Amino acid sequence: MNDVVAVVDYGMGNLHSAGKALEKVASGQRIVITGDPEQVRAADRVVFPGVGAIRDCIGVLRETGLDQAILDVVAAGKPVLGICVGMQALMARSEENNGVDCLGVFDGQVTFFGADLHNETGNRLKVPHMGWNQVRQGMAHPMWAGIANGARFYFVHSYCVTGLPDDEVAGRCEYGFPFAAAAVKGNVFAVQFHPEKSADAGLTLLENFLRWMP
Repeated sequence: MNDVVAVVDYGMGNLHSAGKALEKVASGQRIVITGDPEQVRAADRVVFPGVGAIRDCIGVLRETGLDQAILDVVAAGKPVLGICVGMQALMARSEENNGVDCLGVFDGQVTFFGADLHNETGNRLKVPHMGWNQVRQGMAHPMWAGIANGARFYFVHSYCVTGLPDDEVAGRCEYGFPFAAAAVKGNVFAVQFHPEKSADAGLTLLENFLRWMP
């Protein structure tokens, strides 16, 4: 494959590790880290990573025109992978930073885990949710090829996606309550965890994305 894979650079993601992980599993694809909306539109596949505050993320996307570029790629039917805050930015709205309207690819909401979070045995859980946790696959999907149901992935987040219909929840995780660890809608797949930090399971997911034909 000679696809060009654009990793969206808007100053809000661990682009070096994501790019290196994609290069490691690429089979002829060219990985390009770019903040140019036209390069994003022209790419065959787009990876939309992110860390930090959603207000800053959405603000930079709108200032640079990358928000519309991402929406154009989605509308064109090209494969898109959202990672961490990139997943949250694809939702309708986040309650972080006193409420922020997001890109609205999904109708889900992004909500705070809460200051008084406990597990099923009553032990208090720290926020942010940080470390390895199991992901239960919500459906059979090409992005899960070669990945065991219940495989562990690496998370770092204080906000999570809720309110998605069952047919858009590709994977669930439990941290005080169940939340969407992965979402899918047509040509868009998004994950709350960091595949580039998730060892073999994460690399397999990235490799699956480079092969995925929605």
